[in-house]
Amino acid sequence: MPKTIEDVIAESEIKDVHLRYCRANDRRDEELMRSCFHPDAVIELHEPLDVESFIGMGRMVLGLFSVTWHNTGNQLVEVKGDVAWAEHYTTSSHRSPADDKGPERDFIVFGRYVDRFEKRDGAWRIAKRKMLVDYTRTDPVLPGDASMGSSGGSRDRNDPSYTWRLD
Repeated sequence: MPKTIEDVIAESEIKDVHLRYCRANDRRDEELMRSCFHPDAVIELHEPLDVESFIGMGRMVLGLFSVTWHNTGNQLVEVKGDVAWAEHYTTSSHRSPADDKGPERDFIVFGRYVDRFEKRDGAWRIAKRKMLVDYTRTDPVLPGDASMGSSGGSRDRNDPSYTWRLD
């Protein structure tokens, strides 16, 4: 069945929600994270979590890393009226600082988010999310400066991606 222009717009809006979710993780922006979910959403990880429990867990887990970087690959979205199914592939890197477990290292997760989106009050948000980890790996960080002169960003709203935005 051919897609309507409304379907294409919905797909774009749904993909945007997922990209905001990735950004919210990496910038540790809880307000932005909340905007991705309906208040009664359920996030299935190791157990079902409500939005506030999920954000609290993220606060703790993401705080263990010096940098995180969520990258979205394939995104498949199927829209049917005011509900949609979506699958987003992701590769997320988590830099662990040197500690008693070893030198600085990158924990890399290859997974997918399987979502039920609902459009309520004109806005698409996640109503239910299942996080699937397909595989992981851990890589040591080799010595050297790979920044090529960049000072890097920050894990909050002081990041240039916020301060350089258009008004």
